[in-house]
Amino acid sequence: MQKILLIAFFSALISIESYGCTTAIISGKATPDGRPILWKHRDSDIFNNKMMFIKGSKYDYIGLVNSNDPSYQVWGGTNSAGFSIMNSASYNLKPKDDHTEIQDLEGELMKLALATCATLDDYRKLLDSLPKPLGVEANFGVIDAKGGAGYFEANNFNYKFFDANDPQIAPNGYLIRTNYSFSGRENEGSGYNRYNTACALIDEAYKAKMITPEFFLTKATISLRHELTNTDLAQVFNKKEEFQNRIYPFRDYIVRYASSSTIVVHGVKPDESPSLVTTWIKIGFQPASVSVPLWVSAGDNIPSLLTAPGTKNSLLCTFTLLLKKGCFPYKNGSEGENYIYLEKLGNNTNTGIMQQNVDFEKEIMAKGEKLIMKWRRLGFDEDEATEYYKEVDKSIEYFYDLLCARK
Repeated sequence: MQKILLIAFFSALISIESYGCTTAIISGKATPDGRPILWKHRDSDIFNNKMMFIKGSKYDYIGLVNSNDPSYQVWGGTNSAGFSIMNSASYNLKPKDDHTEIQDLEGELMKLALATCATLDDYRKLLDSLPKPLGVEANFGVIDAKGGAGYFEANNFNYKFFDANDPQIAPNGYLIRTNYSFSGRENEGSGYNRYNTACALIDEAYKAKMITPEFFLTKATISLRHELTNTDLAQVFNKKEEFQNRIYPFRDYIVRYASSSTIVVHGVKPDESPSLVTTWIKIGFQPASVSVPLWVSAGDNIPSLLTAPGTKNSLLCTFTLLLKKGCFPYKNGSEGENYIYLEKLGNNTNTGIMQQNVDFEKEIMAKGEKLIMKWRRLGFDEDEATEYYKEVDKSIEYFYDLLCARK
């Protein structure tokens, strides 16, 4: 079986993750409820994403994939053992004399890990056992159902583990990575401002004892703060004067033109069932999207708006990309992605896309959290999860039909 997996690993189609991401791994000691959290705000040049349920060789899993990738390489996901993984590309980790041709296999490695790993130690053994070069340069964030949480900073031949439970490494119980590695070459790579912004946001939430999935989904992943310039575009929403179609510079924010989806995994305590691990997904351009919870134990009954067969696109992602177009009206050359029509996201009448979506998704999240609380007492119920998915599908499609019609 291992030989078959290795053949599949190195013969897979390559999907390049050529843009950055902003990520965090939170141990249970940093969260109000004692459960770990994995956060990946994905940036990519492939905007059409979807969620897929896949039967693995050892464990079933749900994963975030590129819609145009028939091999379903995974860019964040969770399996039936409660093992969850994501990555952020690193640009300072490979030695300068490493000219290995095989590369960009991070998605295939995570797919293999979800199919075969139950714990952080399993993932460590996988990295050790695979033939080198691995074809990767990334920070792999991992949590498991035993309380494990941390980053594996891995290149073609080596890796270094950073434990979020180790107070010497993570004094407050959490770690953050963008597009450089702490074990890599100093002052190289990218994403330093996004890292600093994420640090400020998460530190504030930590002090307020508010590091929750909702914080990441409705605040951090759509934050318009910019730590370098000490500004927050969201403050413009509250100004009384008219926007007058103003376009604002938009570069190096956590959310940006290349932002394509967010995945937040809410883990379990060591004495809880892995079936209760909740994978929240905000598919597509995050300011125009809404958050939906998924459970591996619900099987392939993923809400139809989040998935699609073959290389087809998910409907919710399509909705968000339609709304995204109006946010970036400057079309001359390649600079358009650096300028945003801010009024589309938010304004002083509370009719911006982001404002309406956050209000709506809080209803979805509240109903999902109510189910989770019940299942923690009585056990996971697949029928209830399936009924919830049907309700989510219906309410989201109705909401976006109205929203897109107004825009």
